[in-house]
Amino acid sequence: MQGPEVLGGRYELRGLLGRGGMAEVHEGWDTRLGRAVAIKLMYPALAAQPESRRRFEVEARAAARLSHPHIVAVHDSGEHDGTPYIVMERLSGRTVADTIAAGPMTVPQIRALLDAVLSALSAAHAAGILHRDIKPANILLTDNGVPKVADFGIAKSHESGHTMTGLVIGTLGYLSPERLAGRPATIADDLYAVGVLAFEALVGRVPAPHDDLAALRPDAGPVLASIVQRATAPDPRARFTDAEQMRAALGAVRPQTLFLQSPLPDPATAHVPVPTPRSRRRTLIGVAGALLAVLVLVLAFVVDTASRSGTPTPVMTTTPTTTASLPPTTTATTVEQQQPSPTRGRGNGENKKGENGKGPKPKGDRE
Repeated sequence: MQGPEVLGGRYELRGLLGRGGMAEVHEGWDTRLGRAVAIKLMYPALAAQPESRRRFEVEARAAARLSHPHIVAVHDSGEHDGTPYIVMERLSGRTVADTIAAGPMTVPQIRALLDAVLSALSAAHAAGILHRDIKPANILLTDNGVPKVADFGIAKSHESGHTMTGLVIGTLGYLSPERLAGRPATIADDLYAVGVLAFEALVGRVPAPHDDLAALRPDAGPVLASIVQRATAPDPRARFTDAEQMRAALGAVRPQTLFLQSPLPDPATAHVPVPTPRSRRRTLIGVAGALLAVLVLVLAFVVDTASRSGTPTPVMTTTPTTTASLPPTTTATTVEQQQPSPTRGRGNGENKKGENGKGPKPKGDRE
């Protein structure tokens, strides 16, 4: 029994996963690293066309230059029996188109999808690469449902040169009006396709003229509806300038504005919690005030105690005026302390009593 075909002496070609416009994708096995891979094998008929072959090589180089969690990784590329191939990371094979076919997606799912796609496009645009074919079928899903942008087969970069005059590359329904008119591709064209992708994810089909998204999906909310409307504006000057600007506008949708009666306030004033430094500063001020109050009370107590301990000396100077109110023993002691004074024994009052004969004789006469 013949074994599986091996590409480049390394990659086993296994079952078919899907078909695209330029190539078919097979399940593969990397015999050197022992891991599952996906192998994109170009159709032999197109491999004979120089322009198609060049586009296929551009895809390999463009995707290989990008390393992003929402872009399908390219591991290797080569040629087998004259047919170019690209070796990529192996995913589940499901796409966003499969999800939409099962029914319109929820608003949180769509927000996550758009954020991932815009993040991937921001990285690609920063590297000078335009995708030019954003659509649900070109966004693969991992086993956990993580979206990854794939199929850079018609990507345009500095090394790919300009598209031939009159040749419009892309998928009808996702092409901007200026692309349909044959103008060169720009970042605004990729963002237009993202707007169409968002509309289709919400409604289940691509937009038609005069469609009112707010009426078709009221739960989308006014902010998300305005983002889709701006991204798909006929005039490219009215669209977002880049993927990051559109992604930032999408970030304003994260609060549940769809249940509010009025629009959300400006994002700068939407966050009510007081910053931690302010509350900590207030706490420190309060503690310092409390400590200061305690210090004042302690100082007042010390001063009061010191003033009381220094008062005995002035009290002793005033004792002569208060002897009359003291107990008898205290007054007697006080009198005895005053008798030794010789001047008081010979006072004017005592001499007068002696002369009148009404009082006792002076002590000096007894001697």
